[in-house]
Amino acid sequence: MDNVLAAKTTTPFLLGGDLPVNRLGYGAMRITGPGLWGPPADRPAILALLRRVAELGITFIDTADMYGPFEGEKLIAEALHPYPAGLVIGTKGGVVTFAPGREGTLLDGTPQHLHEALHGSLRRLKLERIDLYQLHRLDPRVPAERTFAFLAEAQNKGLVRHLGLSEANVEDIKLAQQHFSVASVQNRYSLFDRAAEPVLAYCREQGIAFIPYFPIGGGQVQETDRVQQVAARHQVSVRQLALSWLLHHAPNILPIPGTTSLAHLEENMRAAAVQLTAQDMQELDALS
Repeated sequence: MDNVLAAKTTTPFLLGGDLPVNRLGYGAMRITGPGLWGPPADRPAILALLRRVAELGITFIDTADMYGPFEGEKLIAEALHPYPAGLVIGTKGGVVTFAPGREGTLLDGTPQHLHEALHGSLRRLKLERIDLYQLHRLDPRVPAERTFAFLAEAQNKGLVRHLGLSEANVEDIKLAQQHFSVASVQNRYSLFDRAAEPVLAYCREQGIAFIPYFPIGGGQVQETDRVQQVAARHQVSVRQLALSWLLHHAPNILPIPGTTSLAHLEENMRAAAVQLTAQDMQELDALS
């Protein structure tokens, strides 16, 4: 890169109160084959990309056992183990993948499945303890209390350091908090999709990291005149503007933009250096 490592220009967030992570992370959903199925077509390129992630000063990588399935975790370990000091890897469990695409998945929040999923992730990531383990989805067929009790037990056994939720509402978080301290919540959220605003507000109040997936809109970037005007003022792309808005919008937001392009990876990281003004934020907030 032609400037300082952009990932280091943001104030670190203390994940779980004790794990400092730079506020621009990396989402590893896209590093597997099409439809989250199988290995990538160009394995050496993906391994090089993951190594570049670490070189750029990114200290938080998000993955899940369903990516591949299992391929995402294997690739991260192959590229980066032994892990650089300070690198935090978060993974997720609770979804079984049996075919490509979302239609090829089912939820399983039973303690039996989560036991197998957690130990599988530990093995593939070559870790004795996972820094952040998130429940990928609540399984409506399993009482939430039963799922949460298992996760609390796994934490008490030292298998995970911190626990989080994905696709959760405020009531889900409050119920989980009866069993363990919720370190993170990962919901869909971006400049262009703010349905999870009440969840973000509760997380901020509680000191919980809010990890927006599809932080640039999941490929559906809406280049309105207003967005383009603000981006032009700062001479940045709309992608960079969308990431910068997240970083300015709330101090507990940890965006995890994902890409398989080295150029896009470096472009995303430069977003941390974009300083938006109060006028910029007023104009962008008005999009909601």
